[in-house]
Formats: sequence, C-alpha cells, structure tokens
Amino acid sequence: MAVSVKSPPEIAAMRRAGRVVGKVLQTLANSIQAGMRTRELDLIAERELKALGAVSSFKGYRGYPSSLCVSINDEVVHGIPGERIIKNGDLVSLDFGAIVDGYHGDAALTVTVGEVGMRAQNLLRTTKGALEAGVAAARVGAHLGDISCAIQEYAESHGFSVVREYTGHGIGKAMHEDPLVPNFGRAGTGLELKAGMTFALEPMLTAGDWHTKVGTDNWVVFTADHSLAAHFEHTIALAATGAEVLTIPENGPTGG
Repeated sequence: MAVSVKSPPEIAAMRRAGRVVGKVLQTLANSIQAGMRTRELDLIAERELKALGAVSSFKGYRGYPSSLCVSINDEVVHGIPGERIIKNGDLVSLDFGAIVDGYHGDAALTVTVGEVGMRAQNLLRTTKGALEAGVAAARVGAHLGDISCAIQEYAESHGFSVVREYTGHGIGKAMHEDPLVPNFGRAGTGLELKAGMTFALEPMLTAGDWHTKVGTDNWVVFTADHSLAAHFEHTIALAATGAEVLTIPENGPTGG
C-alpha cells in the first residue's frame, strides 16, 4: 500500500479546496428548510462551486449524477438529490467535495430541520464528537488504528453504533487514496502516521444496528433496521504540531 505524503505546496492547494468545501457546506446548512426539494440544494452547491472557481469532486465520479449527496433520516450516505421534499423533523446529511488546482477537499455534516427528538439530537452531537475525537488522535508517530479506535470508543460510549461497511480514506490528487480509515479498530495498530499525510475522516453513526443496505438506485445507503443515521467528515493534514482541519471556511467552523 503506497500512502502519499504531500509537500507543503500540495497541502496549500488542498487547503484552498477545503475552504471551498467548508464555505459551500456552510451556505447549504444555512439555506436548508422544510418544503425544499433536495435538488434545490444541489443547485445551490453548483452555483457556489462556479462562483468560487472550483470543480465538483462528485459529479461524474463512477457515474454519480450530482455535485452533492443529500441523505435523510435512515439514509447513511450517497443520497442523490431529486424531487424529495425536506420536512420538519428530518435529519439531513450533506456530503460535498471540490477540486481546486487539481487537489480535492471532502467534508460532510448533518443538520436538523425544525424540531427533532432528544435521541436524534444526541446522535448528531455524538457523531460530531466522534469526528473531533478522531482528529485529536491523528498525530505524527501515532497509528491509523488510534484514529479508528478513538472514533469507535467515543461513539459506543454514548450508546450509538458505528457503520462498518463505509470508511474514511486518504485524499489528495484523487478523492479516494490509500489508506482506508475505518471508524472502528484497535489502538496501536496499522500504518504509522507521518507529517504530510492527508485523510478524510468521516464517522457514520446509527441510532440502531450498524448494518446497512444499498437502495434500488445502487447509490443511496440505508440503515438495515431503518434507524436514524448521521454523518460528519473533515479533510485533515498531519503536521508536527498535530492535525490541521482543511475543510473549515475562512470565517469559522461549519454548522451542524
């Protein structure tokens, strides 16, 4: 397995891509409301991409038809925007990627629409916290299993399940590079982390069982038991001082 170690100019390009991703996700999170069709969110994403001079990472990738993934309630990931109407009480996961100067940024967040129950609120807080735990564990000299273990332990200690079939990944000139970054694992195992490595960390948690199934469109992924799901993701770069989160807009953290 060849894991790419990026040079400072490459990380600078990824930083630019990451800021685009963070800005677009922030705009989407601020725009979403009950009564919208999911395709409207994709149109906003495409408009913002064009305005920022970036290219979609997703559109056309393995035949994917849109610039944005919109996954609702029991949908974990890869929901294709269309005519579905967003309703009060929905959990909506937005996954988005952009290319700037040949390098990718990739991030996701889950937002609530209107009033949701305490279990759903806790699911969102825990998924976001699991991502933060993974970022904190990503240190030069640590191992890939330390990231995976930190995410899993945080999620399960709060009573939620970690999806096994879908993982984080390396990222750079390609949206998906080696290595895979599972959201479960054993500390001290796997690849030793070095400065210049770049990863997309993306815990996907469920309120029920961790098993999933793919929909009839061969894209959208559901929880097998139709429990609620949430998804948070950031692209990070490792430096001697720790992990830098690249997918935060210049004016601050994205919503969630």
